[in-house]
Amino acid sequence: MTTLYTARWLLPITSAPIPNGALLVGSDRILAVGDREQLRIANPRAALHDLGDAAIIPGLINSHSHLELTAMRGFLDDVEGDFFAWLRKLTLARKERLTPDDLYVSAAWGACEAVRAGVTCLGDSSDAAEASMHALVDVGLRGIVFQESFGPDPKLVEENFEKLRTNVERLKELENSLVRAGVSPHAPYTVCSEQLELIAEFAVAESLPLMMHAAESYAEQQLLRDGCGPFADGLAKRGIEWRAPEMSTVKYLQRHNILQARPLLAHCVNVDLEDIEILRNTIASVAHCPRSNAKLGHGRAPFADFLDQGIAVGLGSDSVASNNSCDILAEARFAILSTRSGDEVGVRSLQSEDGIRVATLGGARALRLEGRVGELREGMQADFAVVSLSGVHQIPSYDPINTLIFASSGHDVIATVVAGREVYADGRVQTVDESRLRARMNEIERKLI
Repeated sequence: MTTLYTARWLLPITSAPIPNGALLVGSDRILAVGDREQLRIANPRAALHDLGDAAIIPGLINSHSHLELTAMRGFLDDVEGDFFAWLRKLTLARKERLTPDDLYVSAAWGACEAVRAGVTCLGDSSDAAEASMHALVDVGLRGIVFQESFGPDPKLVEENFEKLRTNVERLKELENSLVRAGVSPHAPYTVCSEQLELIAEFAVAESLPLMMHAAESYAEQQLLRDGCGPFADGLAKRGIEWRAPEMSTVKYLQRHNILQARPLLAHCVNVDLEDIEILRNTIASVAHCPRSNAKLGHGRAPFADFLDQGIAVGLGSDSVASNNSCDILAEARFAILSTRSGDEVGVRSLQSEDGIRVATLGGARALRLEGRVGELREGMQADFAVVSLSGVHQIPSYDPINTLIFASSGHDVIATVVAGREVYADGRVQTVDESRLRARMNEIERKLI
């Protein structure tokens, strides 16, 4: 059985937009891309699905999320001016108030939000990675679930590493053709150098994707360069000795072999041109999270410089605890407009074409999934989203890419397809009971108040 999806526009990404375009899908693959009439005549037996005044685009890719924290949307807004306090409140609430089932429900609700916004693939970082993986599998998303590892105390390295190894073994049992397991040493301020080296060696030996938060905040920079600030004070209160390496986060990760694993690094706000060259030479990729960075007051990552230096960059929402929504079209718009502030000499202003490319193909490259997803062409996996162009806020539309980036949002998505399966259509997620999840989310909200 083949299906011919047609719309006013089709955006392959690696070639020009196709007016009155069509996508021929068979099983989980794209069989053909081209003109609607030509493909209709050539495939008369294909089921026709005319989507009207809309754009068919590759599935949006969220290269950095924390689905398990969806229940904390807005919960931390009162402390977001103090990153250390924000992290502490988050950690205590997750450990003391949320059950394993709460974390699954939170992750599943976040996955529903993602597919409703046209996201087909995520790079999800999770302490409760088993719950997150079940959520992705149940909703029908593609992705990598990165099991987080913590441990700033060198005395507990072996214990923490064995816990990570055990968790990864469990995750591997849940892998399928769409979802696989990875590892995530959480951050330089939560994982000691000895543990970083063990995890890097483990990732390389087992061919595991590795993701890490890096160069996100000024407090992190203080810790690594000067050995002071709130993270240093927190370690001291716990009796954990810390000697500042007096270098940037990127150089620190290079010293302790993390960059040998070709990691995905989230944020990378506080990096200079020398750091960027190191990232390029070690083939590291970056998850750019512009709205989360701004909301927490961390500043702006050098997004245009990453692109100019050929680094694979995807867009990330981070958690909705720090961003409040999972909307990759909104991330793309914010990322593009942030390069036009006018207060940074030599920064290149990016265009809408850069935004849609990073939101799709860029995310695929950042997650090492290029050649499978991120563009629409024959032989690729049939991961795509359909964005309505008929809203009052979108008319007139002189250029589909400009309309998508500057006038549209995840709320305009009318269908999301993953590996040929319609996971969101007709106004509802087709794979899970959203009513039950909504009721459980309301229960969790009352627990957190």
